[in-house]
Amino acid sequence: MNHKRWTLLVVRDESDPVRQIELSSGRIRRWVISAGALLFGVFALAAWIGTGGVARWEARSVRAQNELLGEELAELRERIAGFEGTLSDLSERDRQMRSLAGLQGIDAQILEVGIGGPGLTTPESTPLWDVDPEAASETFAAAWDLSALERRARLLSESFDAVSDSLAAHRELLESTPSILPTSGYLSSRFSKSRLHPIHGRELPHEGIDIAAPRGTPILAAARGTVIRSGWVAGYGQMVEIDHGFGYTTRYGHASELLVRVGQEVERGAMVARVGATGIATSSHLHYEVRVDGVPQNPMNFVLPEVVP
Repeated sequence: MNHKRWTLLVVRDESDPVRQIELSSGRIRRWVISAGALLFGVFALAAWIGTGGVARWEARSVRAQNELLGEELAELRERIAGFEGTLSDLSERDRQMRSLAGLQGIDAQILEVGIGGPGLTTPESTPLWDVDPEAASETFAAAWDLSALERRARLLSESFDAVSDSLAAHRELLESTPSILPTSGYLSSRFSKSRLHPIHGRELPHEGIDIAAPRGTPILAAARGTVIRSGWVAGYGQMVEIDHGFGYTTRYGHASELLVRVGQEVERGAMVARVGATGIATSSHLHYEVRVDGVPQNPMNFVLPEVVP
């Protein structure tokens, strides 16, 4: 067979003899194949090592991300718990304000603003479930609680708006309703349709209350209004009468000194007179009346009983 051969001439410099190397085509092919296989193996090994390194790096990165996610989720749960406490306080304040505004309180079940029915998502329906069911459940629970708190906050916001509207609508009525005791002292005689009069000695209606107090003790207006009488009235002695509107009038009798004039506008808590014993009185005290459309009413129906000594 005619085998091709290759001759390589190796020349170092002019003084050195020329060397020649003869190689057969078969040997060259074997060398080339061996070198290629070696290079392929090196590259394959490098690729395998590189891929494993990336995977390990990605695994470390995922673990770090999971740890951070867990910390953030724990912080979120803590903030949700704080939010729940705040909303509970606001719910109690809302109840008090609705009572003040004359509105019914929100039913406890309604306040939970629960939801239900078909079409709701579940932890299994989230993309995270296939990756980490435990994390998916915790994340879903946090999102569910947060959504419920958002609905409850919206409900309370709407309730506060209703309270504000109601209070605004009834503000004038509230400001004109006698709601405080006009002076500090001791409740010595209550409202009665028939009581033994201490001076006349017979059963007579007592159309107000008596508050025993030292002479000169301030007498305050029980509500906003206009002074319609300030002077001497038989039986009452020195007396102030105030028209509060909405059919309300109040009387303050037996005063030692009058501090307002007819036609004067006064606010709740304004000093209008001082306690005395003028008129038909056995000692220093305030005789206080509340009338609605001219009909005497029990003043204690307009003040908190626990503040009366």
